[in-house]
Amino acid sequence: MEEKYPDLSERVQSTFIDTVFVVIMCFAFATMLDHYENAPDGLRIAMFIGIFFAYEPVCQVAGCTIGNYLKKIRVKKYKDTSKRLNMIQAMIRYPVKLLLGWISFLTINSNPKRRAIHDLASGSVMIKI
Repeated sequence: MEEKYPDLSERVQSTFIDTVFVVIMCFAFATMLDHYENAPDGLRIAMFIGIFFAYEPVCQVAGCTIGNYLKKIRVKKYKDTSKRLNMIQAMIRYPVKLLLGWISFLTINSNPKRRAIHDLASGSVMIKI
């Protein structure tokens, strides 16, 4: 069976959904902490950083993010698309994606498997399911 690869718009939509979800989670935790009079600021900062930096790598290792799930796309190992990313690959992929931002998506249309720069750096590929 030939694999299909998501186009740029599907990947952008997935990223947008994930961004909205992370923002909602941050607001939810902030609201929850507002109910406690003496919640330390350090706890708020740690929760924000934890959500922001752990959400995507942990979800990718577990299977998919909310955005990936809704758009029916998955991040897989490039050399064996039947396997999920490991934590090391996910921890390489996400910072590269964050650092490069939209620039990372420039290679998608010129690559036959539609791999972004962060996919190339981490040995991953996005596939449609």
